[in-house]
Amino acid sequence: MRTISKLGLAAAMLMSGSTGAAWAAALVQVSLWDKGASTEMTMGLAYAAPGLDVSKATMGMKVLPDAVKAGEVTFNVKNDSKDTVHEMIVMFLADPSKPLPYIDAENRVDEDKAGDKGEVSELDPGKSGSLTVDLKAGKYLLICNVAGHYGAGMWAEFTVDP
Repeated sequence: MRTISKLGLAAAMLMSGSTGAAWAAALVQVSLWDKGASTEMTMGLAYAAPGLDVSKATMGMKVLPDAVKAGEVTFNVKNDSKDTVHEMIVMFLADPSKPLPYIDAENRVDEDKAGDKGEVSELDPGKSGSLTVDLKAGKYLLICNVAGHYGAGMWAEFTVDP
């Protein structure tokens, strides 16, 4: 296998007219937030729930941008909570009109059945993590699957365009 130096690669890209933008991963910033551990979680806010009103959510995710091109995507995730552990899991939505499979007894999504594409595991308050995954075009859901958090509205829709 031939090794190419970074300088040589940069020179080759300049000579070919390529800027390297196609080689770089799309970058997505994710903020995990809540109204504090002392605030009672509003339930019944899972994705695709009947009568869904996410304005009542006591926790959630801010995702910027919420759509990228297919390919390598890097999620930079920050837990902006002051006192609660959160996580971020990327779920592929095979059918965006249907809810994710749920384990009622555990108050969480069944990750094995739901199409888990990767995660930034439990982050302590104020901590950050990142995840880079290769995503095909389609609809995705970013969720926190700490018990009760998904049902409290801690999810965000995410689109990967062709």
